[in-house]
Amino acid sequence: MCGIVGYVGPQSALDVVMAGLKRLEYRGYDSAGVAVLADGGLATAKRAGKLVNLDKELSEHPLPSAATGIGHTRWATHGGPTDANAHPHLDNAGRVAVVHNGIIENFAPLRAELAERGHELPSETDTEVVAHLLAEEYSACADLAEAMRLVCGRLEGAFTLVAVHADAPDVVVGARRNSPLVVGVGEGEYFLASDVAAFIAHTRSAVELGQDQVVELRRDGVTVTGFDGTPADVRSYHVDWDASAAEKSGYASFMLKEIAEQPKAVADTLLGRIDGSGTLSLDEVRIPAAVLREVDKVVVVACGTAFHAGLIAKYAIEHWTRIPCEVELASEFRYRDPILDQQTLVVAISQSGETMDTLMALRHAREQGARVLAICNTNGSTIPRESDAVLYTHAGPEVAVASTKAFLTQLVACYLVALYLGQVRGTKYGDEIRDVVRDLSGISGAVERVLGTMDPVRELARSLAHKNTVLFLGRHVGHPVALEGALKLKELAYMHAEGFAAGELKHGPIALIEEDLPVVVVVPSPRGRSVLHDKIVSNIQEIRARGARTVVIAEEGDEAVVPYADHLVRIPATPTLLQPLVATVPLQVFACELATARGNEVDQPRNLAKSVTVE
Repeated sequence: MCGIVGYVGPQSALDVVMAGLKRLEYRGYDSAGVAVLADGGLATAKRAGKLVNLDKELSEHPLPSAATGIGHTRWATHGGPTDANAHPHLDNAGRVAVVHNGIIENFAPLRAELAERGHELPSETDTEVVAHLLAEEYSACADLAEAMRLVCGRLEGAFTLVAVHADAPDVVVGARRNSPLVVGVGEGEYFLASDVAAFIAHTRSAVELGQDQVVELRRDGVTVTGFDGTPADVRSYHVDWDASAAEKSGYASFMLKEIAEQPKAVADTLLGRIDGSGTLSLDEVRIPAAVLREVDKVVVVACGTAFHAGLIAKYAIEHWTRIPCEVELASEFRYRDPILDQQTLVVAISQSGETMDTLMALRHAREQGARVLAICNTNGSTIPRESDAVLYTHAGPEVAVASTKAFLTQLVACYLVALYLGQVRGTKYGDEIRDVVRDLSGISGAVERVLGTMDPVRELARSLAHKNTVLFLGRHVGHPVALEGALKLKELAYMHAEGFAAGELKHGPIALIEEDLPVVVVVPSPRGRSVLHDKIVSNIQEIRARGARTVVIAEEGDEAVVPYADHLVRIPATPTLLQPLVATVPLQVFACELATARGNEVDQPRNLAKSVTVE
């Protein structure tokens, strides 16, 4: 949550910062602001609402030319989305500017202390206290990095902080605790940002910042220390995608582009993980095979869409490895006193690698002695760094807030983990693994075929744009697909949408069925789970008898559902466990088109942000 950009170098700082903020607006769009160092002082501009409002303000009231600056797009926590609460926040003298991502949990007593010392704090934010504390510490030490270290020592919570001071015109200082911050290294210029997307147009060389570290950017280099002032070791890395990957490339929205990129994303996630003989080789999984053979329980922790990927992973892990698997909402995990030990493998799934609920669940698991394997899309992020192993999904940048290609690649990674466990533990023979791997390798083409047949789905979505409710039903792995379809509609169309296990319909939810209510049904393959297929056909008949309008997603060749489908969506035949990779795609297209028909902005749904870095 919240997008942060900082810059020191020969270019126009305002141009660099504003371009970076445009790439980061998916992280929050309640307000936006910038500050530049010019003419011995600070010049700032900030406006509530989306970045376009700040653009308008800057065109009407330009800021002076500057080579150092910071900027911010906000997802509101403390205080509403107003001009006064927008970042940057200044001290009373207007010499310090601070932008912030996260929550300062002890801001109230700090604010009270500052008020007693005569400081005036006009905003409702927790961030403002940092600007005033920095001003006090800087007046004593005249070193912005040291002032930041001293202030961070007093703060509780999760935060990324980036600050400038009018008396240090060529310095930008940042700090991080449980919140993302990365350094971009150019030629004679340096960048700070919440995400590499902010500076990818300028450099693909980046430096990871560790937990509880302060970074100082100057024109001549970068210095990183711990909060205690000791020099810190950092890791440099190269970003494996370029600026064009984060552009719309002619699509009306990033979401449409990212849905269309799914065949390539699925193929890229498989790339390099299978040798010529069909054996899995997951070099990133650094947990010794001997340890994995001793695992007696797998626990998947995740939030939102990633949680739905975990629910599907449970079916694959238990079927292919015979290890019990639990799937937990990361936000609830550590509060229920879960039973973990050294024989537990925890799989943490997060697109951004910074999801705070998942990060805290991971830390709790490691405290209990469990091994943690991360599935993540973002190189250098916190969750992979704090895990024992990582499987990167290689989906490329996902800018739209509602996840699409990240979900499919998380599924592929989950299947790879399940197969790898089966391979290591000997519960799957080599030829069996090769058969599944062959099926997985064909999924990219199957997704491509689905995408080529979506015009009727789009037409159906437009015809249902006036509806208030849509229900989703599924069985087996189709149940998590139904949950994901409902979530996409909630996120994008702001509609009441619910996903149910179809067998549970008669235990209560069938009371919701009324005349012409759209109900989307994900039908399992009649080949792989014939009993379940027959059961769900009965479920379709039950809701249709009560007046529902049935939208049936069924594989090619399944004729048994035809008499009961008001709208039939065909998907390629796939093995049962892999069906979510193709069955999810029509639901993504359906939600995107319906939301667009309702006039919603699909890339930036209201109240949401891409990377959830607060609990």
